[in-house]
Amino acid sequence: MKTLLDKPILFKNPDYKKKVLLFDVETAPNLGTYFELWKEGNILWTFQHWYILCFAWKWLGEKETHVVALPDFKTWKKDKTDDELLIKELWRLFNEAEIIIAQNGDRFDIRKANARFIKWELEPPSPYKTIDTLKVARKYFKFDSNKLDDLGDYLNIGRKIRTEKGLWKDCMDGDKRAWKYMKEYNKQDVILLEKVYFKLRGWMTNSPNMNLLFGTVYNCPTCGSEHTVKKGFNRTRVAIYQAYKCLNCGSWSQGVIVKKDHPLK
Repeated sequence: MKTLLDKPILFKNPDYKKKVLLFDVETAPNLGTYFELWKEGNILWTFQHWYILCFAWKWLGEKETHVVALPDFKTWKKDKTDDELLIKELWRLFNEAEIIIAQNGDRFDIRKANARFIKWELEPPSPYKTIDTLKVARKYFKFDSNKLDDLGDYLNIGRKIRTEKGLWKDCMDGDKRAWKYMKEYNKQDVILLEKVYFKLRGWMTNSPNMNLLFGTVYNCPTCGSEHTVKKGFNRTRVAIYQAYKCLNCGSWSQGVIVKKDHPLK
């Protein structure tokens, strides 16, 4: 007899209709002057502000992962800091997405993107919800580290590509081999991000409702799968709800009302 501890049967993820975006950005550092290397608050002035070097992205569930970098645009040869065309490509994806997934996205990647959107006089993209895998890891688990690389290692699903700090400088200087490595590095981050999300999503109790994208109320609200089974009931002070277990991602959800005005005993 099977129990809930048995390994879930893995079903094919639903068609996400190109609405759930995973992405990651890589930025150039600020450049400034200083007298002493380690003295706090010793920056005299900044002569070049940060900009976005590249970003990688994919639509959830699709096989192909994409990466777009400054050298992909003609303007790069004239000005290696001009990210306007790259940012417009990123804005287009934000405008299309209904849910955006990123590691530390709420605090870093999405805010960095917004800062460049307004820099280039772009209006806010259409509304979207976010899933920050860093916040999910911190909320539901006590991992030794919540960094993407460490999560991938702990969950046995892969690692980030190793880099040196000089990679960013080499890219800013126009080194073609450095740019090729940077794009692969950025791309691997998104591949790993998706794997981490798939591992964590069944534990999420406040995930954006995938039913808004994919159909009936009996589909799993966490992953959108139709492979759900009835598993008991959820009781509140006013009603009894049908409880569901997703056989795809493992999450629990609450369905339709079975009985109203149910007093708790």
